[in-house]
Amino acid sequence: MDANPAVDESVIQAEVLVLGGGPGGYTAAFRAADLGKQVVLIERYSALGGVCLNVGCIPSKSLLHVAQIVHEVNEFEQHGLSYGKPNFDIDKIRSWKESVTKSLVDGLARLVKQRKVILIQGTGHFTSANTVEVQTETGVTTVSFEQAIIAAGSHPTKIPVFPNDDPRLWDSTDALELKEIPKKLLIVGGGIIGLEMATVYHALGSEISVVELMDQIIPGCDNDLVTPLYRRIKKQYKNIWLETRITSIAADKKGLKVSFDRAGSQPADGIHTIPGDKGKGAPESELFDAVLVAVGRRPNGKLIGAELAGVNVDELGFIAVDKQQRTNVPHIFAIGDIVGNPMLAHKATHEGKVAAEVAAGHKAGFDALTIPSVAYTDPEVTWMGLTENQAKQQGVDYDKAVFPWAASGRSLSLGRKEGLTKILCEKETGRILGAGMVGPNAGELIAEAVLALEMGADAEDIGLTVHAHPMLSETFAFAAEMITGSITDLYIKK
Repeated sequence: MDANPAVDESVIQAEVLVLGGGPGGYTAAFRAADLGKQVVLIERYSALGGVCLNVGCIPSKSLLHVAQIVHEVNEFEQHGLSYGKPNFDIDKIRSWKESVTKSLVDGLARLVKQRKVILIQGTGHFTSANTVEVQTETGVTTVSFEQAIIAAGSHPTKIPVFPNDDPRLWDSTDALELKEIPKKLLIVGGGIIGLEMATVYHALGSEISVVELMDQIIPGCDNDLVTPLYRRIKKQYKNIWLETRITSIAADKKGLKVSFDRAGSQPADGIHTIPGDKGKGAPESELFDAVLVAVGRRPNGKLIGAELAGVNVDELGFIAVDKQQRTNVPHIFAIGDIVGNPMLAHKATHEGKVAAEVAAGHKAGFDALTIPSVAYTDPEVTWMGLTENQAKQQGVDYDKAVFPWAASGRSLSLGRKEGLTKILCEKETGRILGAGMVGPNAGELIAEAVLALEMGADAEDIGLTVHAHPMLSETFAFAAEMITGSITDLYIKK
C-alpha cells in the first residue's frame, strides 16, 4: 500500500478521517473526497478492501466458483458428460484466487491516488474527540480531524476454551488460505460462512461434518428455503448434527479430538431437522484433521479507543447510530459491522455513502427497507424483506406463493429441480413484503425482489412485467402470478 508523503509529518490535519479501509470505509472516503472534502483514510493492513476483499467475500467466491464447476461436472455424468476424476493443483488454485483479490486491491490503490485521499497504513486509536493516534511501521502519527467515520469492522468469534493456538483449528481466514485439504474436516456452525466453506472443501475432496447448535442450518432463514439445501448436502456430507454443542476440543498427535453434547437433541435416536426426516446423533467424540470454527463475528468497537472520543460502545462492542450514521458524538459517524447486524459488505457501502454525504453537509439518511442475504452454497439460498417466521410472529396478514423450480424449463435444463421461489404479499393490497429463493444462481435473482419491495410494487406489477424466457428470473413472476391467480404454468385448484 503506497503511503502519502504527508504521513511523515508529526500531525496530519483532516477534514474527514475514516478509520478502516474495508468496503464501507473506502466507499465513505471516496464519496467524501468526491464531495470536496480533504480525507485521511487509515487502514491497519497492507492492502485496502478489509475482510471482504482480502479474506472474505471475494476469495471465498473465487473458491466457490471452483466448487461449482466440480459439482456441475459431477452432476452431468448421469446425463452423458464425463471428464473423469478432477485433478487439483492447489498452488495454482490459490494463486488464481490471490490474483483476483490483487486485481481489486490494485484498483482501489489507483482510486485513492485519483481522489487524492491521504492513506496511512497502521493501527488507529482515538485519543480525544478530535484526534486519532496511528501506530505505523515507522512510529506514531497523529491525525487531527474535524469529522470522523468509524469503519473498523469485526473479527471472527473465538471460543476461549478451544486450542486456538493449534494450526489445525481454523477460522474463516485460515480456511481461505487453502494451505491443505484435510481428509476429515469439521465445520462448527451451520450458518452462511460455515456452509460456504463446507461447499469448497467438499468439492476439493474433504470428508465434511457440520455441527450446529440450533435446530436448522442457516438459522434465521425460513425452513422451507433451507430444506432443499439441507437435503442435498445431507447426501454429500458425512454428517450434519443439529441441536448439538461441542463440549471440548483436545489436541492430539493424530488430529483434534472433538467431544459433543447431544442433550439438545429431541428424538432419542437422532435429530429432527425436517418433518419426517431424522439424522443420526453426534458421537461422544471423534477425531478430525482440521476444525473450522464459524460461529459468527464480533464488532471491533472495544479495540479503537472510541470511549476516549466520548463515543458510546456497548458491552458487545457495537456502536449505536441514527439514520444519518451519527454516533452520540455529533461529528463522529460509524458504519458497517460495528453498528450492528446484518454484518454485510453491501450494507456497509450504503451506510458509508450516507455518512460521507452528511459529513459534507448534504441531506442524507440510511432508510433501506430491506437488506438482502445470500448463502453462496450449492444450491444458493437468498432472502429479503419479511421472512415467513417474522410475519407469523408479528401477526401480519399475508398471502404466500411458492413456485417450484421443477416447473422451470431453465432449471431443468441445468439438471437441477430442487429450487423454489417464494413471495409474501400483504393480503389486503398485494404489496410485496418479502421473498426468498433457493437454487442455482438464486443470489443473482434477489435484486429484482429487493427493488420491488423498495418501489412498493405489488404482485400484479411483478406478474405484468415481461420476463425473458426461459430464465430462472421467470420464477419470481410465476410466484407473483400465483398470488394474483393468473398463473398458467401450474394448475392450482380453486
